[in-house]
Amino acid sequence: MPEVVIAAEPRSEFGKGPARRTRSAGRVPAVLYGHHSEPRHLTLPGHEVLMALRTANVLIRLEGLPGGSELALPKAVQRDPIKGYVEHVDLLLVRQGEKVTVDVPVNLVGDIAPGGLLDQQLVQISVEAEATNIPPGIEINLEGMEVGAAVHASDLQLPAGVTLADEPELLVLHIITAPTEAQIEAELGEAEAEAAPAGEAPPSAAAAEGGEAAPADSASESG
Repeated sequence: MPEVVIAAEPRSEFGKGPARRTRSAGRVPAVLYGHHSEPRHLTLPGHEVLMALRTANVLIRLEGLPGGSELALPKAVQRDPIKGYVEHVDLLLVRQGEKVTVDVPVNLVGDIAPGGLLDQQLVQISVEAEATNIPPGIEINLEGMEVGAAVHASDLQLPAGVTLADEPELLVLHIITAPTEAQIEAELGEAEAEAAPAGEAPPSAAAAEGGEAAPADSASESG
């Protein structure tokens, strides 16, 4: 996995006020911890952090620290719920060749057989890998999978040097029978009936009975 180099600066002020000022200056408060060392409080350039975090389990080389550069993995990221910018990030200190446990995406390729419907239970899986060799994802080939087929964690093809950290019997995905058009219509009818006010027929029922009734005074107007 390639490294992303980011310039870090030590941080000595804490609390909501200093954190707000840090973000206003275009930087992100961060904490670097691990290897039984005291946590180090840092600030990082906001745009570079945002770009780096687009890659799952990105390996970050922090430059500009007292004592030299350090390698780290993002472990917890806080984002603004509306604007999406990074508010804070926790970084785990790692070493070359060190094993870490991380969640990696499950990537699907290919198409299942006609008549089946994909039911995916897990979108990521936990694995143990070298910190500098974390796979970007685990691929599952769906090509030709028929109804009843299933993939469990133990079935995944992991790269060399990567081991499963989740339970082997975990269901990742399976192929179920696709519903018929009649079943879909029946489910929609049930949903409409549940959503309709008490005593009022759902729209589908009204349509089946001939649509909306004519206004009560239409007969007198015709005469």
